[in-house]
Amino acid sequence: MLNEAVKELTCIICPNGCRLNCIKNSSGVSITGARCPNGKNYAIAEFTNPMRVLTCSVKVEGGEYPVVSARTDGMIPKALVGKAMARVNRIILKAPVNAGDTIIKNIAGAGVDIIATKNIRGSGGRLS
Repeated sequence: MLNEAVKELTCIICPNGCRLNCIKNSSGVSITGARCPNGKNYAIAEFTNPMRVLTCSVKVEGGEYPVVSARTDGMIPKALVGKAMARVNRIILKAPVNAGDTIIKNIAGAGVDIIATKNIRGSGGRLS
C-alpha cells in the first residue's frame, strides 16, 4: 500500500516484552501483538511521537569531579535530543553544584529543564 509505514517494536512497559507490529497509513495506526492496553498505547506513542528522558554529563570547573550527571526533569521529543545535547556540550559549570540545581531552562524549546542529579563539591571540599 502506498504511503504505508511499518515498524516493529518490543514493548518496554511491562515484563511481557511483547513484540509489536505497527502499521501507519491513511486510515490511521494499527498495532498488533500487544497482550495488554499498555503495549498498544506505548506503540502508538513511540510510532507517532517518541519521547525520551535525556541523561547526560555536564562539565564542571573547580570541582572534585570534572563532570556532573544530569537529566531532563521531564520527557522531550526524541527528535530534539541532538539539539539538546549540542547545547549541553557548550555548558561549563563552576563548582559547587547541588543535586536538583537547574542547569539549563527550557532545553531545546521542549518546555523541560536540565537538572543536576549529583552533588559536586568544590576542590576545597565545600558544597553551597
